[in-house]
Amino acid sequence: MKNKRLFGWPNIWIVVVLLFGATQSTPAQTESGRFNREPFYAAFISEDTVAIQKQLKTILHSNFNYKGAYAGALIMKKAGLIKGASRKLKEFKSGKEKLEEAIREHDDVEFRFLRLVIQEKAPKVLGYHKQLEEDRNYLIAHFQSGPVELRKIILDYSKSSSVLSPGDF
Repeated sequence: MKNKRLFGWPNIWIVVVLLFGATQSTPAQTESGRFNREPFYAAFISEDTVAIQKQLKTILHSNFNYKGAYAGALIMKKAGLIKGASRKLKEFKSGKEKLEEAIREHDDVEFRFLRLVIQEKAPKVLGYHKQLEEDRNYLIAHFQSGPVELRKIILDYSKSSSVLSPGDF
């Protein structure tokens, strides 16, 4: 069976990175201790395991709330890029636990968006697609409650998604 890459995203994500002027060297957290989406999404959409690992390390050493959601999403993304089926599965499950725990603790628009993206892009054999419709409906209902920069990211993603469309918002 051909090895399917996790997150083979179209060029729309390039627009997201350019929109925010993201760089790999920007820290995951600002001086005020708030989460910075720019480097996170730059790593999340990349195919570069070194950049993903660097961002993951930065997040794990930060002190903002619910960093497990972001770390989990990066770990699941990285799982699709590494070699070895058993290693991929172990990494994916590890990231899934972190993201799911964060969603249980704090049901958030961005966390649901991250889960939707991962569910949409993950190979069906992983069985991680059962909450796609639930997350879609949640995003549509709570879209306006997210920060402006997140709403822009969601709208951009919806242009290439098979689950969301710009008309949903």
